[in-house]
Amino acid sequence: METNYEKSHKPSKIRIEYYTDPLCCWSWSFEPQWRRLRYEYEDHINWQYIMGGMITDWRSQANKDNNRPALMRPLWKEARYVSGMPINDKVWLEHPPRSSFPSCLAVKAAELQGSKTADRYLRKIREAVMLKTQDVSSKDVLLQIALELSQQEPELMHFDRFEEDLDDKKSLSLLKADLRKVKAAGITRYPTLVVRKKGKKSLMLTGYRSYDSLVAKLREFQPDFEVDHKIELQDYKSKWGDLTEREVKEVAEVHYSED
Repeated sequence: METNYEKSHKPSKIRIEYYTDPLCCWSWSFEPQWRRLRYEYEDHINWQYIMGGMITDWRSQANKDNNRPALMRPLWKEARYVSGMPINDKVWLEHPPRSSFPSCLAVKAAELQGSKTADRYLRKIREAVMLKTQDVSSKDVLLQIALELSQQEPELMHFDRFEEDLDDKKSLSLLKADLRKVKAAGITRYPTLVVRKKGKKSLMLTGYRSYDSLVAKLREFQPDFEVDHKIELQDYKSKWGDLTEREVKEVAEVHYSED
């Protein structure tokens, strides 16, 4: 049984709104840091995804040369070089997604089954486009990703429900609410983390950054921000399941000072 002392000395949680988009290469590049943060500081944070709707529709922007899908390739190459995360930029030549709105909507449909479901499904979408060059603006592709996830983790994703929710007004309402938050916060770059705690001015962290830089900022915001769970590599792999070499490297040689 939890003692009064333990109750009174539990870490005070902060809330993180993670503004992102399934087609954001820098958000994909940030996965090693984001996963490590949620493992080490699990008891210190609550979090939720806010979808950005980064790309409306290439076809409606066809006359704007700076918006052609092929011109996304240099940005993805830069993200791969800077972060070390695997990214296949050929998707913008072979199967360019026309818009990020369908995948954003699909994440909100998955969210109706819980935040963990949304997290796993978003990850699968990112893998599909970043690694497998799949067109994640296609409803058929989005349904296939959900079907595979339901087969791999049936306790997490119920495919029939997802298929219904994808066409339901509830999912669209959630996405519209996210887009209103994006506009109200004036967010134009991803990933962006907005850190909140009652009684304190919110902290906005924009763009890709190292893990040490991320934690340093969070400790400035919350002085008692200390590691909850020391990394055990096998447990870490078990928690996330699918890890790139870069994600393993992020935590493989972590050492903690002696108390």
